[in-house]
Amino acid sequence: MPFPRSSGLLVHPTSLPNRFGVGDLGPGAYRFVDFLVATKQQLWQVLPLGPTGYGNSPYLCYSAEAGNPLLISPEKLQEKGLLSPEDLADMPEFPVDRVDFDLAIQTKMPLLQKACKNFKAQASHEDKEAFEAFCDRTVYWLEDYSLFMAIKARSDNASWHTWEPAIASREPAALEQQKQNLQPEIFYQKYLQFEFDRQWLALKDYANERHIQIMGDIPFYVAHDSADVWAHPANFCLNEETGAAALMAGVPPDYFSETGQLWGNPVYNWDYLKDQGFAWWLQRFHAMLDQLDLMRIDHFRGLESFWAVEEGETTAIKGQWINAPGEALFEAVRDKFGRLPIIAEDLGIITPEVEALRDRFGFPGMKILHFAFDSGHQNPYLPFNYYTKNCLVYTGTHDNNTTMGWFNDRSEEEQKRVLDYLGATGPNGLHWDIIRLALSSVANQAIIPLQDILGLGGEHRMNRPGLARGNWEWRCQPHALTDEVGARLRHLTEVYGRANYS
Repeated sequence: MPFPRSSGLLVHPTSLPNRFGVGDLGPGAYRFVDFLVATKQQLWQVLPLGPTGYGNSPYLCYSAEAGNPLLISPEKLQEKGLLSPEDLADMPEFPVDRVDFDLAIQTKMPLLQKACKNFKAQASHEDKEAFEAFCDRTVYWLEDYSLFMAIKARSDNASWHTWEPAIASREPAALEQQKQNLQPEIFYQKYLQFEFDRQWLALKDYANERHIQIMGDIPFYVAHDSADVWAHPANFCLNEETGAAALMAGVPPDYFSETGQLWGNPVYNWDYLKDQGFAWWLQRFHAMLDQLDLMRIDHFRGLESFWAVEEGETTAIKGQWINAPGEALFEAVRDKFGRLPIIAEDLGIITPEVEALRDRFGFPGMKILHFAFDSGHQNPYLPFNYYTKNCLVYTGTHDNNTTMGWFNDRSEEEQKRVLDYLGATGPNGLHWDIIRLALSSVANQAIIPLQDILGLGGEHRMNRPGLARGNWEWRCQPHALTDEVGARLRHLTEVYGRANYS
């Protein structure tokens, strides 16, 4: 599905500044939308919005449909009368340049619990009706998710496959008993999702009214310890006795890793999913269409074939490629929803079959400029080799270094190749040279990580793949988006025909 010529910025809401230790859907997010409008952007790309667990990775969530309660804004709750000014006074002294997730959780969750208590006691008739309407609209995932999270909280956060067997295997009598015993906890989980939903949709409406579209990520796999796997075990390749992943996801050894990458997520039982008419996937797309304007499918190649590693292996070396019914899935999606606004993350080991799947449905692929300078003039990431406008160009993604960090880590010879291509004499302002290269390309869409327009070094990158802790913590400082930065971004956006002229 080709998209109009446009550009935008990549930043997750957790990275936006505020006084609660982690960015959220409050005033800071609205100010960021205003910055996008002022600089003539048309896109805001976010990472997955789900509730995160160990390591705080938005790509390992407790649900493929739910929202992260940490993104709920206490200030918006105060506006609703659910928290008082006194509740928001005397906040801890948080770091300004990174998220201290532990301290943010310790600070925000008691506020959310208090808001829930106040909602129960004083919600207006209109708010009660809105809550019930939300529960009805999302019943296909909310019931399982709220019960899953309530049991998890009572189980000291243990993974579901270690719960009491009757609960882990979802015996009806055991589940009914849990629903009776955990009614307050289940209501709390539903309330959190209600508040996330109305705050997110209000922010999205604010952006859409100003001609800003929200692009989000759909992780290809879901976490093993998630409501999705617990509630729908037949959708996944699990050990029937233990509930562990019988076949684990990953990628095989390559130039970057002699042992490959073993992610550990359970792979899909595609035969079963196909027999069910891909019902779970269709529900997932339905939920994402409520949240997003455009969807980037992470690890798109897994929809053509995927690398599967048997339970017990500690590396991804001993795996096998297994075909996936991506064509049948997207035909089912098209039959139900029409043509979806999907972008394919087609990086890594891409075969002609993967490209054919992408092109059959007209999905734009991705071009990364950090990959463009190291294999000669035929490198497919060099802009003069883009054979189609139907693609999305990045300087780098959330998994890459910042542009200045990437350049500084290159050898002198490698740096010279970049400077020669750009016609630059040195590294000063090089981030703007790379941004200019992206914006000037024929690609219909261009996305720039927020760190790159600020010219930040590698210590400010969002994620280091393979590192279990310490990722996802970067935050934009409160006054970083200056008039000078905005004016330069707007100028380049206008020069290269990507401006929002509405």
